[in-house]
Amino acid sequence: MTGRFARSWDLVKASAAVLRADKELLVFPLLSLLCTLVVAASFVVPAAFAGLFADLRHGTAPVAFWLLTFVFYVVQYTVIFYFNSALVAAATIRLAGDDPTLADGFRAANARLPAILGYALIAATVGMVLRALQERAGLIGRWIVGLLGVAWTVASFLVVPVLVNERIGPVDAVKRSAELLRTTWGENLVGNLGLGFVFGAAVFAVALIGGGLVVLTAARGGGYWVLVPIALTAIALLLLGLLQAALQGVYSAALYRYAATGQGGAGFDQALITDAFRVKA
Repeated sequence: MTGRFARSWDLVKASAAVLRADKELLVFPLLSLLCTLVVAASFVVPAAFAGLFADLRHGTAPVAFWLLTFVFYVVQYTVIFYFNSALVAAATIRLAGDDPTLADGFRAANARLPAILGYALIAATVGMVLRALQERAGLIGRWIVGLLGVAWTVASFLVVPVLVNERIGPVDAVKRSAELLRTTWGENLVGNLGLGFVFGAAVFAVALIGGGLVVLTAARGGGYWVLVPIALTAIALLLLGLLQAALQGVYSAALYRYAATGQGGAGFDQALITDAFRVKA
């Protein structure tokens, strides 16, 4: 466990070194967050006024609700994958040793927009199917559906880098992603995903410290001052989320580069990335 944590931290530092060279990469997850909030509001508010959520309290939902949910998934996924593609494209340029701009990322994402939309349709369909199965399954069934969700997440881990770097369609991109995972890291992928481990620990620490400050401020009769630690905690969690998203883009770009070419790219020590993602025997 000690060795795994050390290796995870080294991978985070390698991703952070690339991000420090191109801090503008943080713009992509920030814009993604803002756009997803706008999309969510544009669907939720009209649906609420139309009364589509009323029947949910009674355990039923009209067909219109499910259709709207599917459309929402497609639009939301398209936005997320679009900005992720722009981020990965820019990170890929940096890993190749060049100096990317925001325009480079958006240009690459625009060129692959039809494929991004197609992948959003696939992801939305999978999401709807898994949600429907989970709502109709018992405790064990929900556990199995949860495992299916994890399997889909792992299999599709490299879809965005594949879409950016290879001129293939969304279905082939999913197959290609699964192929790269199976032939390179395979069973070692989940255990070695250091970014999730490190940022999970960071989020826990921030939430714990923030919660402690809120309780302490309230106990001392702070009144409205209790909003200060709440706001600071929320800002810290937001910044952590943006940082993780940016690092994840750099990370996935490097992993794709390693899986496809055997090279991690600028900023990633070859011995480190080879050790962290051992080829499956």
